[in-house]
Amino acid sequence: MTLGLIAGNGRFPFLVLDAARAMGYEVTVVAIREECDRDIEKAAATPGPPATVEWISLGQLGGWIRILKAGGATRAVMAGQVKHTKIFGGIVPDMTALSVLMRLKSKNTDALIAAAADVLKDHGIDLIDSTELLRPMLASEGVMTERAPSADEQKDLEFGYRMADVIAGLDIGQTIAVKHQAVVAVEAMEGTDAAISRAGDLAGDGVAIVKVAKPGQDMRFDVPVVGIATIQVMRVAGARLLSLDAGRTLMFEKPAMIAAANESGIAIVGRAAPKVTA
Repeated sequence: MTLGLIAGNGRFPFLVLDAARAMGYEVTVVAIREECDRDIEKAAATPGPPATVEWISLGQLGGWIRILKAGGATRAVMAGQVKHTKIFGGIVPDMTALSVLMRLKSKNTDALIAAAADVLKDHGIDLIDSTELLRPMLASEGVMTERAPSADEQKDLEFGYRMADVIAGLDIGQTIAVKHQAVVAVEAMEGTDAAISRAGDLAGDGVAIVKVAKPGQDMRFDVPVVGIATIQVMRVAGARLLSLDAGRTLMFEKPAMIAAANESGIAIVGRAAPKVTA
């Protein structure tokens, strides 16, 4: 059985590729030229079920479909970040992508990717939950580190959840920084690490970082992701607490990430899924 992998930047595509091949899948990789690391070719060439890599531009949606169909993939995973700034500038769309753009009322990132997923489905390719092959890496509920949040930090979290859920629902960003129940920084197109660094510059030590999934998060794409690099940025910024949405946030190299947090005295907690009210 062949699985398609639409690969952006970062570690995510490599982890999906390794997990898929370990499960016996042959993999056809659609490597986004503007984003994907060239080392994906080395990863695909390691011993295991066959994996092929085809390089193509972000805007060539028709090419994605051609590559996936030629590889025999009827299911595909979208893994790895595509910088928002690249989606909205410098990309030349093909006719398939243009047809998607012309019928959209809203051109935010979610709307664009959801529309692309619909086009893939029209051509017999289902875009599946991007975490399906990486379930052990999902954030778990409750305190994951040796240190738990203090009473004051818990107040910052409760305050932060209300703010972060609204901002994520507006598709502005998925991360905010809070200190003394005041919002210090809000993530936008610059990304999580830059927002954390900015918070450290503005408020100094003791910032709490709240990263949430969007209300009604589509797990096929743009799933919240953190890793050891997140902890490193937090340590430099003086941030002492990280909250993640349990079951909806991927923690790359999870044991090592938690160990790095313990070493730095950073608490990590997993928030249970918010209750949906009628």
